[in-house]
Amino acid sequence: MLVEDDREIRTMVARFLEKRGLRVSAAGDAKGMDRLMQASRIDLIVLDLMLPGEDGLSICRRLRANSSVPIIMLTASGDPVARVVGLEMGADDYVPKPFEPNELLARIRAVLRRSNGLGQIPENQPTSMRFAGWHVNAVTRNLHNPEGSRVILTSAEFDLLLAFCRHPQRTLTRDQLLDLTQGRSGAPLDRSVDILVSRIRRKIESDPRNPELIKTVRSGGYIFTPDVGID
Repeated sequence: MLVEDDREIRTMVARFLEKRGLRVSAAGDAKGMDRLMQASRIDLIVLDLMLPGEDGLSICRRLRANSSVPIIMLTASGDPVARVVGLEMGADDYVPKPFEPNELLARIRAVLRRSNGLGQIPENQPTSMRFAGWHVNAVTRNLHNPEGSRVILTSAEFDLLLAFCRHPQRTLTRDQLLDLTQGRSGAPLDRSVDILVSRIRRKIESDPRNPELIKTVRSGGYIFTPDVGID
């Protein structure tokens, strides 16, 4: 789904994506988006930051309350703060305006591959792991807490947690984590890893302000502290 209030841009981008084999629903605001989401299943949302009525950040926050649908945020090129906030609200990626349609298409395909679990899993990598009572399945891309309940993660959050699980008890720099999670098709935002770590901590740590599972290494990066068992 494309949520963009500029009719000309909305029509142009929708036609471009449809010619490349995607089925596109388009809306000009939050109300139109909600109606379309009730009528059909949406695999990914391209969401403009600046919208009439409810803005993109508010929409992203609301969707993340009960949905893991991938979100790519469209942001103004000169507003890095908005990109940071968008990632903090739960967006999986961002594309600055003005953008090339081919770049947007590449980002959409990359996020869909990750969210659908279609990325290639190396033969020597485990697909089902446990840590501190938690269960991670790389094939179904599900995370279950020690009580057995599923915890919803975005595709970007899951990729980062999976990288930690596959490289436990060693310091990983931000650049290494970007490489392990396939990074972005464009230049990564400096704080993107930090934001994702903060989001994961809120979901798996007993006290996110005093994390025990994902610890910060000063001037180094992060270390995933628990023992990881392979099913």
